Amino acid sequence: MDIRSHVISLKSRYPFRITHGVRTETPTFIIELREGPLTGYGEATPVPYYGITPEGMNELLETHRGAIESFSWEHPSELWNHLKPLIGHNHFLQCALDIAAYDLWAKRHGKTVYQMLGLDISRIPYSNYTIGIDEIPEMIRKMKEFDFPVYKIKLGTDHDLEIVEALRKETDAVFRVDANTAWTVEQTVIFSEKMKALGVEFIEQPLKPGDYEGMKEVIRLTALPVIADESCITEEDVPRCIGAFSGINVKLAKCGGITPGLRMISEARKHEMQVMMGCMTESSIGISAIAQLLPLLDYVDMDGTLLISNDPADGVYLEKGRAVFPDRPGIGAFLKEIPT
Repeated sequence: MDIRSHVISLKSRYPFRITHGVRTETPTFIIELREGPLTGYGEATPVPYYGITPEGMNELLETHRGAIESFSWEHPSELWNHLKPLIGHNHFLQCALDIAAYDLWAKRHGKTVYQMLGLDISRIPYSNYTIGIDEIPEMIRKMKEFDFPVYKIKLGTDHDLEIVEALRKETDAVFRVDANTAWTVEQTVIFSEKMKALGVEFIEQPLKPGDYEGMKEVIRLTALPVIADESCITEEDVPRCIGAFSGINVKLAKCGGITPGLRMISEARKHEMQVMMGCMTESSIGISAIAQLLPLLDYVDMDGTLLISNDPADGVYLEKGRAVFPDRPGIGAFLKEIPT
């Protein structure tokens, strides 16, 4: 195999604000695994919040390029296991390589990844569209720009309930709310009652990541399901979420790719937990990888390409929240222009 990597700056359609900060552009890391006439594409958006940078990903890739290019594998999990001792501390790089391996694996067989996994896409969940924190009139305008059946509302302000009430006056769509660790136990319980009456489907990550004891109190009293995000980064976190959350949000970039993502889903299902998959700010390559796993999910947040203005790739896209799959093998995505 021959590996090529690209760092591309994704421009935000609007300044995107959550409780952790504001961003107007995001660098994404894209991998090509080339094998003869076939190319497998993978992607992961590094997150400075976790100490990961594109430069660090490139440096680690170059350090282990020989070990990656020379390794012979039949199934992507074999490559993932081979690389775990070498790059496993950087889940983002491992994710980009793992997605590229799944893409290449399916292309070797002339099938899609979901077909290779034995999945049926005839019944899949709709994606939400995310509304970042802003002035209420601007949040309403952003919501009306995209006609979706489900919206995820970013919260963590001193007027969260007012935001939900104002948006509810403008649409009958289902709401999901993401507090991004900004609430207390008491706030979460109180908000759950009021937001349930406002048509909110679930609450995502209300408390700080390590507050599993607080979450056990929340889950005992809440009127709504509560989904773990920052509290469930890798597969080792799933057991800690049992009894503390109603479900988990799997993010491929954070957990290390499709290989561990599938294990996280399986473990959650063993304990009758709901499963969501979320995206980063990413191109159609990362979004198309998520789409391959849709039949395994209860909920999905895969609107990343709608939040940027310069998608460098083509692949699975959303039509009013419904995933539309191109007639192409692998994950169905490719770079429209190869960066120089």
